Amino acid sequence: MKANVVFFDAKPKDGKVHTQGVWFYDLRTNKHFTLKTRTLKVEDLQDFITGYRTANRHQRTETERFKRYSYAELVARDNASLDIFWLKGDTLDNLDDLPPPDVLQQKIIDHLEAALAAFRDVAAGLPTTNDQALSTK
Repeated sequence: MKANVVFFDAKPKDGKVHTQGVWFYDLRTNKHFTLKTRTLKVEDLQDFITGYRTANRHQRTETERFKRYSYAELVARDNASLDIFWLKGDTLDNLDDLPPPDVLQQKIIDHLEAALAAFRDVAAGLPTTNDQALSTK
């Protein structure tokens, strides 16, 4: 599961908009954490800890992974969605280098046909229903 964690200060319900901006730290793009083989460690959070500046958050500055969005930018988003990302993921790096659709579709067809041929070879080596019936008698 990939998610943003957002921190808010509790303000009185007085009808005023107290939020001028929200800071986001992207710890999901190109960070491939798992529960067993690549667990999250304190070192992985060091950049966030340094940038967060709990002592004086008004001196916080944007970095590659730490970015501020104004209230106006956030409410202008579809349904004011906070699902925000700005870094390109490893899987998105080559979108500009994709071949034309006709070439891409032919590559897909070729791969699927090769997979089907390989599966047919495997299936040909499997015992048939008749073979299994004869071996049980």
